[in-house]
Formats: sequence, structure tokens, C-alpha cells
Amino acid sequence: MRSLSIFLYEWKHFVSSPFKIIALLLFLIASIYGLHNGADLYMQQSNEIERLNQKAKEEKETILSYFNKNEKGPENRPWVDVTTPFWSIWYTPTYYFKKPSPTIVYNIGQTEQYGFYKKIGLYSSPYDADMAKEIANPERIQSGTLDFSFVVLFLMPLLLLVLLYNIKTSEAEQGFLPLIFVQTGSKNWWILSRTLFYTILLLFSLLGLMFYGATLTKVFEADNTFWIIFLYLTIYLVFWVVLYFLILKYGKNIISNTLQMIGIWLLFAFIIPAVVHQWISIEKPTNLMIDLIDIKRDKTDEIYEQSNTDTDNQIFNLYPSLKQTKTAQDTIAIKEARNDSRIALINVAMKIAISKLEEDNRTKNELISKTYWFNPLTYFQNKLNHSSKTHYDDYQTYRNDIQNSVDKRIEIMILDIWDNVKVDKTKYLEYNKILNK
Repeated sequence: MRSLSIFLYEWKHFVSSPFKIIALLLFLIASIYGLHNGADLYMQQSNEIERLNQKAKEEKETILSYFNKNEKGPENRPWVDVTTPFWSIWYTPTYYFKKPSPTIVYNIGQTEQYGFYKKIGLYSSPYDADMAKEIANPERIQSGTLDFSFVVLFLMPLLLLVLLYNIKTSEAEQGFLPLIFVQTGSKNWWILSRTLFYTILLLFSLLGLMFYGATLTKVFEADNTFWIIFLYLTIYLVFWVVLYFLILKYGKNIISNTLQMIGIWLLFAFIIPAVVHQWISIEKPTNLMIDLIDIKRDKTDEIYEQSNTDTDNQIFNLYPSLKQTKTAQDTIAIKEARNDSRIALINVAMKIAISKLEEDNRTKNELISKTYWFNPLTYFQNKLNHSSKTHYDDYQTYRNDIQNSVDKRIEIMILDIWDNVKVDKTKYLEYNKILNK
């Protein structure tokens, strides 16, 4: 009953404070804006994926028309022969997508930092220029893009500060705090109950906003992710409530409490993440992907200039079964097969360079994870990224799948070239089926 009286008292205090009401309204408006940004990005990516699927279908129909007309390729490219494995696979349209999760409405994460689709070719790699674009989400705030998670992680603590900053101290400065303690029976209980009122108010606000976000995308089709995200937001809110409660409990006046709250917000929201970022940059400087550039430029030339014997040994080491083919025994046929197969050697060299790059990234992520115990904002950001499938690990899985698709494409092409396979309409459709699984 005492808590109910205190809640009613705090409700009257809240509705009579325009400053607090305006702060809450601004938070709600920013959250709704962020939710719509996430929903818009989800729709943009979904529509683009649908467009690319249609484009791939049209490209496929164009090649099929060549087979129907007994033509070998487009008239303006007489060197193209789609009845050979090389050109048939070259013109097999294959797109690999990182399909957006509906929960992206809550957290854009690293979605804007990486590409979400890749057209697979024989010379493709997971780190081509079209696989990394734009900038990280915290920086997007400067250009007008913010998401729901940014509002919650950075602005909700400020809103909580506005709602709590004058609890206890305003009554103390007016001189009737002892009377309140006599009526409520306990100073700590009175402060806790008032703090709990705003905690519940924000929890219901967050829940309402999340349900609103769920109407913008198909969030509830993503298993129980909705409630997992809400749980993380609840824990994050409680974290700040505990910190502010301790300041209120031991605070002396409004100015002192407000300055301490602002200080602790700056510490956890900016200072610690900035220090961690600087430390990581010193320990593991940014990889400029020079190895990839060198391979694309220098290693490719080296592979094409090396002796036929070295090339054959490397190709046979990758695909031992090629030694038994008729092409391997034919000194004339092997020349063209060998030349087309050098793509596989370039792909291997690229994968070696990529493995070094990814090892650097793994090391960075491990260093960051060791700071979670004193860097809560980054911890919760990563948890939200995982929940909305926008984490670095999700994009690493996507890159791995792209590499597997490239490997499969090259392997099928080389095996069929050395087996002297003649491609017809049925075989081309088989390529499409296998390479677009």
C-alpha cells in the first residue's frame, strides 16, 4: 500500500513537470523515427533482393534462348561459346544474399557497413569492393540515420537522468524530507519506489515501441527474438537504474547528483568505448588489405607467367582426378584447359591472403570481448547485433558462404573442362540448379 501511495505521488509529480513530459515525448519520437529507419532499410534490401532475383531470371532466359536458336552466344561477342563449360558457367547468373532479418527494425547494427548481396563470378572473393560500403552505424547519426538501438543505448540513460535527477534532493532542499520519511517509514524504500515508478514507465514505453516496430516488419516470424531483445533492453535499463539509484541515495543536492549522472553517462557511453577503440587500434592497426591488392595485381601475373609444369603440378594437386582425363594426355587440348584452370590457383592465393585478414579480425573481436566487463554499452550493442543478425559473425558466415560458392563454381567448371563436357540446354539448367542452391 505504501508503494501505491508513492506511485500516485510520483505520477502527480510527473504530469505536473512539463520538462519530464517533453523529454519522454522526444525519446518516443526519436525511437519511432529509428524504428522507421530500420523498417525502411529492411524493405529496401528485401525489394533489391527481389529485383536481383528477377534480373537473374532474365539473364538465364537470355542464355537459354541461345540454345533454343542453336547459337553460341551474343552476336557482338563472337569469342563467347556457351556450349563450353567455361562460358556456360560464366553466364550462369548466381547471386548470394544476406537476407535481412525482420528484427533489423530494432537494430541496424553493421548492416550499412557491409553489402548484402554478391554476384558470384569465377574471379569473385568475399572481400571485393562491392562487399564493404558506407560507414558504421554510430557515425551515421551525423548524416541523419539513427536506429532504435542507438536511441535506447545512448539516449535512454539521458532520459532516465531527466526523470530521476531531482528525486529526494528537491524535497531535501525545501526542508520537508524528514516529514516524508516519517510518513513512508523508510528513506531507501521511498527513493526506491519513486525510482521504480520511472523504471516501470520506461519498460512499458520500450515494450510499446517494440510492438509498434513489430507491425512494421514480420518480427514475430523470427522465433522468440522479440522477447530476447526486450530482455536485453530490460537488463540494460536496470543497469542504469541501479547506478542512478546509488547516486540518489548518497547524493546531497540536485547539482551534485546531476553532474554525477552526466559524468557516469559520459564515462560509459563515450569515454570507455573511445579508449577501448584507441587501444584496439594500437594493438591491431587497421588492415589495409594490401595482401589482397598485391595478389590481384602481382600474384595473378606471376601465375600466368610461371612454367606449364609448375601450373600443371599445382592444378593436379588441387584436383588429383584430372591426371586421369584424356585432356591431360593431349598436348594440344591441355593448353586451353590449363589456361582456364589458372583461375583456381588465383582463388587459392586469394584465400590464403583472406585467412590472414580474418585472423586479424578475430583477434580484434577477442580483444574487444575482454573489455565487456567494464564496457557495458559495447556488450549490449553486440548482443543486439547478434539478435538482429547484424553482427560481424553473421557477415563472416555470409562471406564464408560466398567463398564456398566461388569454390564450387570453379571446381565444377574445371572438372567439366578437363572431361571435355559439351554443354547443351539440359546441362546449362543443371548448372543453374547446382550453383543457385
